[in-house]
Amino acid sequence: MKKAVILYSGGLDSTTCLAMAKKQGFEPYALSFAYGQRHSVELALAKQNARTVGAVDHLVVEFDYRKVGGSALTSDIAVPKSGVESAIPVTYVPARNTIFLSFALGWAESLGAFDIFIGVNALDYSGYPDCRPEYIAAFETMANLATKVAIEGKGRFTIHTPLIHLTKADIIRQGLALGVDYGRTHSCYDPTLDGIACGLCDSCRLRLKGFAEAGVSDPVKYV
Repeated sequence: MKKAVILYSGGLDSTTCLAMAKKQGFEPYALSFAYGQRHSVELALAKQNARTVGAVDHLVVEFDYRKVGGSALTSDIAVPKSGVESAIPVTYVPARNTIFLSFALGWAESLGAFDIFIGVNALDYSGYPDCRPEYIAAFETMANLATKVAIEGKGRFTIHTPLIHLTKADIIRQGLALGVDYGRTHSCYDPTLDGIACGLCDSCRLRLKGFAEAGVSDPVKYV
């Protein structure tokens, strides 16, 4: 089995992505981040469930991105709850996927892996620029220019985005077919102190819409 690094937050998309990588015959090495995000509910689930959902190993990288700020997820800016916005919302974290993929690239090179999975989506999402196909293609090009193993011809890095052209409902359907337990995932940007999803932020609205369109109930609790 080939090794693959999976960006794994503990959320719906990344958990489905990990299940897809495993189904494709990869050994999943899950990579999560404690970067000073607004809450730790999602990360706690990632730590608790990584091996349960099929990860061979689980690495948690810690750094404090609150020092950069610029996002409702890394500062005291209020999380919007009036509906999914058409413009790029304040929940966008500056350069986050570039940073996450860079760590994934470094770990992949160290592991001798040439495959990286990220659960970005360009349909039912909040309009983040680092979730688009052209961004992923540009990062993949950079990865093969910037690494020792690629320059030496030992392999070529591929950034896999199996969810990128799927609706949230399609993601959920495929995840359920793979046996994903969505009760072990969390998507809310602004949960209660008890970890209960707000039901009103962009992420909650998109998740609930996906479950409704898939014709199944979301197993997580909402306020």
